[in-house]
Amino acid sequence: MLKRLILTATLVAAVTTMPGISISQRSSYGILGQKAPNWGVGEWYNLGEGVERIEVSDFRGKIVYLFGFQSWCPGCHSHGFPTLQAVEAHYQDNEDVVFVAIQTVFEGYQVNTSHKAKSTVDQFDLDIPVGHDAGNGAGSVVMRRYRAGGTPWAVIIDRNGYVRFNGFSIQSAQAVSLIDRLLKQPARG
Repeated sequence: MLKRLILTATLVAAVTTMPGISISQRSSYGILGQKAPNWGVGEWYNLGEGVERIEVSDFRGKIVYLFGFQSWCPGCHSHGFPTLQAVEAHYQDNEDVVFVAIQTVFEGYQVNTSHKAKSTVDQFDLDIPVGHDAGNGAGSVVMRRYRAGGTPWAVIIDRNGYVRFNGFSIQSAQAVSLIDRLLKQPARG
């Protein structure tokens, strides 16, 4: 309990000093129910042959599980990555569900490097696309666009490109339940 309280206090403190986020945005995170913005990330790992970058718009008609992390984030290591692994394993044979991880840097720029993002994802044995978004020192573009409150941050996007979950914490069973419901819904033209 004490660990959770300390982690929560640390995350709140980090969010209140996050560059590019105004006071009014800090009190209302996420863009639930809104169209998912493109990521605008220029640095990627684990992409297919000849692919240099990806955007959320590339996955229209699929469910997208987007995981925002920082390599030095304890909650990412203890909760976020294990949840991502469990949900990815559940859907490993389902081509209609896509997993993407982006290191959304808003502090610790010297530590949360693109090289460290790749090694962190390798540590968890994930072969999904991995982006690095330091926002050129101004804070993560993805965090600003999705109004994320810190890391770990999960976003689930439906087949039509709308955000259906956007928050700090999701349990694997909760994610599977939501994704299963979304898989039953058709993509609209």
